[in-house]
Amino acid sequence: MARRPLPRILSTGTASLARSRELARSAADNATDVLHPLITITRGLRRLAAAGRRRWADTPKDKRGPLLFMAASVVLVVALVPYGPLLAAICLMAAAAWTGRERSAPEPTGPDESQTQRLQSLYEALVPYFSVPEDPAPLFAHGGEWDKALTDHEFDDTGRISRLVVHYPAYFTDGEPDARARIEQLLHAKSGRGREYHFAWDEEGNELTVSVLAPLPTDIAAQRFVTAPGETVLGFTDETGVQRTLPVTDGADGTESRDVPPVVWRTGIRSTEPHLLIAGQPGSGTTTLLRSIALQALQYGDILIVEGSGTGDYACLTGRGGVLAVECGLTGALASLEWAAHETERRLISANRARQAGHPPPEDTKRPLWIFLDRPSALGHLAAADGRRDPQTLLQVPLRHGRAANVTVVVADQLDTLDSLSDAVHQHTRARVLLGPATIDQLEEVLGVPPHTTVTQDVPPGRGYARLGTGPVHRLQVPATPDPYDEATSEAHRRAVLDLLPDRITPPDTSETTADAAVDPGRVDTTVADTIPAATEAESVPLEPAPETAGAQRVPAES
Repeated sequence: MARRPLPRILSTGTASLARSRELARSAADNATDVLHPLITITRGLRRLAAAGRRRWADTPKDKRGPLLFMAASVVLVVALVPYGPLLAAICLMAAAAWTGRERSAPEPTGPDESQTQRLQSLYEALVPYFSVPEDPAPLFAHGGEWDKALTDHEFDDTGRISRLVVHYPAYFTDGEPDARARIEQLLHAKSGRGREYHFAWDEEGNELTVSVLAPLPTDIAAQRFVTAPGETVLGFTDETGVQRTLPVTDGADGTESRDVPPVVWRTGIRSTEPHLLIAGQPGSGTTTLLRSIALQALQYGDILIVEGSGTGDYACLTGRGGVLAVECGLTGALASLEWAAHETERRLISANRARQAGHPPPEDTKRPLWIFLDRPSALGHLAAADGRRDPQTLLQVPLRHGRAANVTVVVADQLDTLDSLSDAVHQHTRARVLLGPATIDQLEEVLGVPPHTTVTQDVPPGRGYARLGTGPVHRLQVPATPDPYDEATSEAHRRAVLDLLPDRITPPDTSETTADAAVDPGRVDTTVADTIPAATEAESVPLEPAPETAGAQRVPAES
């Protein structure tokens, strides 16, 4: 059936109708602006008339006669006074304009009834902790005034406290951790659970500031961060925790940019915390953090990875430029770590000879060498069952002399197996990170001191705390750096990680397989997963100790 054309009034009159409506709307707006004083005066006269009618209705009947006589007398006097009617009209118009003005509702200056009740209950709960019977004028007392002790309070949209300043008496033992913990636990319970609170104790002013922390950003993916050589971004924290920000891209197309505060770990010869220990529960993001650090380390140095779990989480780094080895078995781990120990000694000897001769350090000792150990406790159990030495014993030289040799060691393990780590690891890893849910005791055991924030159990992957040496404890959110060969990885995160990987360095006989695998990520995952078990112990190629004059390279032993 042929389509029938629209009527002329509908096809050609749409533009004119729209233009007419726009002109009418503009005329109404202009008229409203011009007549706004008249509208205001009319509204004021109407309000004055309504007020007069209410006053007349509220006047008793026996007093209405004198009221009328008084009003008539006023009118007579105004009529007899020169220019009286004109002045009366001007005053009436002014009163009408003032009464008819648009009034905005005044904002509340104090807490409402429910907020006052919440503050009063919080005040009563603090009385047993902030009062003593010997105090002649107690600041906290049952039935006392809460506004003198709880000042500068703020509430969120749900009516819960978001910020509060508590003034406490000077005799409170704010220097004892147990006394502080009791107050923080009480404020956490009374202010609302499920949120993270920050407690700032001002011992000089006897004030405690409680504030609710905003969630850390979880949408920042792996990328090239603007850092200097020797600086590694562990993650991102609160704005009040550090004095530096970094520009990051977080848009889906990589065009949106913003500045976020990072937790930067400095390594190298002048670092005070040259080695790192990462702890966490399974699935908390320890492997993600190791992968993120490895991608940043490849920009300036070489890396050696020893994976004790054998899950192939670092298969994307196999055969890449700067990756000396990715070992998953006990034999390969022992050979790689032994080579790393000899390489550390070689660097020390070369640098020492150069200094004695008055020459600068050799170039092969300046390039950073990174040693990553994921789950060394698992390899220790295998070594004990097989009657072989624990791979952790080979870390003593890199841990003790790594800073002078430009060698950095990063160890990651689970919380329940930290006791199996060697004394050298516990002693020389002064930079600490704990990811995932943990108790206050676990945080204090790993970090050395408890954080100044409350601990929550429901946290996203990669969320935790970090402490560099003797510095403060920072909240930490690791940038999303998943395994690009994992099927559950999103395409945006997969592409972000693949773009950071160096080019492959492959033998000629495997170039075709690698090229095909690079096109199909699923095929790469299958190929690497099939080759990892075969190279764990039986076919793992040991590494010979590097000579004093040679560079840091992986040398296969003679068969």
